[in-house]
Amino acid sequence: MNDFVAREVDVVVVGAGQAGLSAAYHLRRVGLVPDRDFVVLDHSRRPGGAWQFRWPSLTYGKVHGMHALPGMELTGADDTRPSSEVIGAYFAAYEERFDLRVHRPVRVAAVREGDGGRLAVETSEGGWSTRALINATGTWDRPFWPRYLGQETFRGRQLHTADYPGPAEFAAKRVVVVGGGASGTQHLMEIAEVAAGTTWVTRRPPVFREGPFDEDAGRAAVALVEERVRRGLPPRSVVSVTGLPLTDAVRRARESGVLDRLPMFDRITPTGVAWSDGRTVDADVILWATGFRPVIDHLAPLRLREPGGGIQVEGTRAVRDARVHLVGYGPSASTIGANRAGRAAVREIRRLLERRPTPV
Repeated sequence: MNDFVAREVDVVVVGAGQAGLSAAYHLRRVGLVPDRDFVVLDHSRRPGGAWQFRWPSLTYGKVHGMHALPGMELTGADDTRPSSEVIGAYFAAYEERFDLRVHRPVRVAAVREGDGGRLAVETSEGGWSTRALINATGTWDRPFWPRYLGQETFRGRQLHTADYPGPAEFAAKRVVVVGGGASGTQHLMEIAEVAAGTTWVTRRPPVFREGPFDEDAGRAAVALVEERVRRGLPPRSVVSVTGLPLTDAVRRARESGVLDRLPMFDRITPTGVAWSDGRTVDADVILWATGFRPVIDHLAPLRLREPGGGIQVEGTRAVRDARVHLVGYGPSASTIGANRAGRAAVREIRRLLERRPTPV
């Protein structure tokens, strides 16, 4: 970290994905000025949040439930273009329209207790002193890799969704796809068209959702995720409780046998995977579509975690520190949830800022 004198602002927003941009928009709406009253810090070199890192074959037409940012619709997008390009350009235009002045690339190393009741934010561009912090760091930078017996002996290739390059690299390969979420099924259906063979394994039987996902169902799903963060447990993904949409492509994949699922294997061998009942599958590649964990290690000095491993949150506010709000965390991890969380966090922070700081 550069040894700069800490600059003072009222709010620091960490992350410029959907949740961070939503929060910045609402900070502007209540009269705060970028680079004077608040600052947005983002570790990426360009706009786009986690979307900019999505694989090229994930076109915009394949994206499920991309909700527009507040105040600016995404219109006229080409469904055949990669979502990374479409949404990256949209985020860039959004930052420019609302003059959000995102600082990038800036890495946030730690958030600590500062002087005078303020928070000290240590970054690669120096220090910031703030009265409140909106953490919108998402999960993309922390892929979850399960550990299995024999994993280090595998002679083939192992990679995670975070490194997925698209289906072409799997041509004529025998591929085991691990994970029952949306990414796992999308990877599997693409790879099956070019691979020598595919095997799908999941910890739990996948649940496919028939019919429309209406507002009542959405609220019920979010409530289940929200209950975990209220108890201080690590959040589960929203899709883990909503189930997978049964699209025409998914129906075809089920009928053809591509989505025939096996239970999780018990160990990994040098040439593939094996189960305790003696069954084995040879593989050239194991693709771990096993999700991500929240990027919150920089908050560790504030001791916000509960014994259950998560940060207990009421709304967006960290229960252990009212100055810290988490958006895009747990129940607000969806795109529409991130928008709402940004607005809710700013509403609470505005009340916090209206109170006079306690004299030291």
